[in-house]
Amino acid sequence: SPQVQPFLPQWLAQPKRVQKRIKDNLCPVRDVPGIHPRLLKKLQMNGIESFFPVQAEVIPAILQSAANGFLMGRGGYRPKDICVSAPTGSGKTLAFVIPIVQVLLDRVVCHVRALVVLPTKELAQQVSKVFNVYTDGTGLKVVLITGQKSFAKEQEMLVQKKVTGYCSLADIVVATPGRLTDHIRQTPGFSLTQLRFLIIDEADRMIDDMHQNCLNQIVKAAFQADDSGSNMLFQRTKPGPITAASSCSPQIPLQKLLFSATLTQDPEKLQQLDLFQPRLFTSVYSEKKTLGDGTETEQDTNNKYTLPEGLSQCYVPCDLNSKPLLLLYFMLTMKFTRVLCFTNSREASHRLFLLIQAFGGVTVAEFSSRLPPSERQRTIKEFEQGKIELLISTDATARGIDVKGVNYVINYDAPQFIRTYIHRVGRTARAGKVGIAFSLVLRIQERRFLRMLRDAGIQDIKKHPVKGKSLKPLVQQYEGALCKLEKTVK
Repeated sequence: SPQVQPFLPQWLAQPKRVQKRIKDNLCPVRDVPGIHPRLLKKLQMNGIESFFPVQAEVIPAILQSAANGFLMGRGGYRPKDICVSAPTGSGKTLAFVIPIVQVLLDRVVCHVRALVVLPTKELAQQVSKVFNVYTDGTGLKVVLITGQKSFAKEQEMLVQKKVTGYCSLADIVVATPGRLTDHIRQTPGFSLTQLRFLIIDEADRMIDDMHQNCLNQIVKAAFQADDSGSNMLFQRTKPGPITAASSCSPQIPLQKLLFSATLTQDPEKLQQLDLFQPRLFTSVYSEKKTLGDGTETEQDTNNKYTLPEGLSQCYVPCDLNSKPLLLLYFMLTMKFTRVLCFTNSREASHRLFLLIQAFGGVTVAEFSSRLPPSERQRTIKEFEQGKIELLISTDATARGIDVKGVNYVINYDAPQFIRTYIHRVGRTARAGKVGIAFSLVLRIQERRFLRMLRDAGIQDIKKHPVKGKSLKPLVQQYEGALCKLEKTVK
């Protein structure tokens, strides 16, 4: 049966296109209208002379939507929500940091006006760092809540209790979903009733079911009656038809800004976000090629992702217990060298490292956010020199790093998202060289994994079964290593 094309709302069907080619389309910082001199100076101090295309388009759009300050009085229009779909590394963070800091520069009272929600601690840390750079010296307070500090400590960073009631210590909160939801429920005085910007970064991960609840909670908290009594004037009404009553009291509109490398085109999912007259900026589109005779042809849109030419891809169906054995088999029996191995968490990465070390015979290192940067640099250098054969890493640490001479990428844990896959396997076969990527896929994940690749237009992955009897010789020593490991962990 032919696939039913979901009806695309106009904003999705006709987005504002942003140039993909970053290098050829840089825009000098001073040419972007409306940026505060103070921020121009900061950008300069940080060596930023030009904006990437995404930044040059999105910064003015956000500034414009807040042109009446953050209140909207009579006749003030509610700002449109903004969605930005652009590949990793195209400068999305700065595209929201700059305008938000600028809009908040002249705030008088401290309230949570901007909330940025990110799927992982590492990303949240990265974003709060950027905010800190641009709020430094402005009096604006940025608070990071990801559960790295104790709950009580985070509470102290967010609110202060005074005789007159609670007051906020944060203008901008950067958070991961779980921890944020806990504070909404359990931290007295933590209020989102003055929230002006809700930024959802890596939005497609955040729309997934497990985080949907978090987003609902935020919006509910934002529209809660403010019981402190001091701001009856700014009571928010649920967005709806403008009535005489709702148009006379000035209101803080809540504007959603969504950023993503691959924004879902699924209208139903986007529907859940309840966006208001959204505008979409995207640099993810198929290029029209003009043929010699002047007619245009649409490039094949199925290949949403381009993988390096010299890359071969295989996957190994396996069960949980055989995973470590498979890795040892590749290293010791097949004698792989210069292998970059990915796990889905820091803990998994560390355990696997200890296990391979306990087994012996492989020069192995871990590349993790536990290590200080100097140590990470050293590890990479040794790997590039061939002194380390196996480097075990998490995605967070490897995001964007350029390691020379990776022969093999092994996905020890199959990635859940296509962009994680693209990102990992792209660490080998760089700059025109060849490389091989192996993914260890649990049998229960196999269908989903293959469908994920197929949906992204990746057809050429080969099944590479490894027979149980090839692993047999490793078993005894492996069990010894496990016992050794149990002891050290204790």
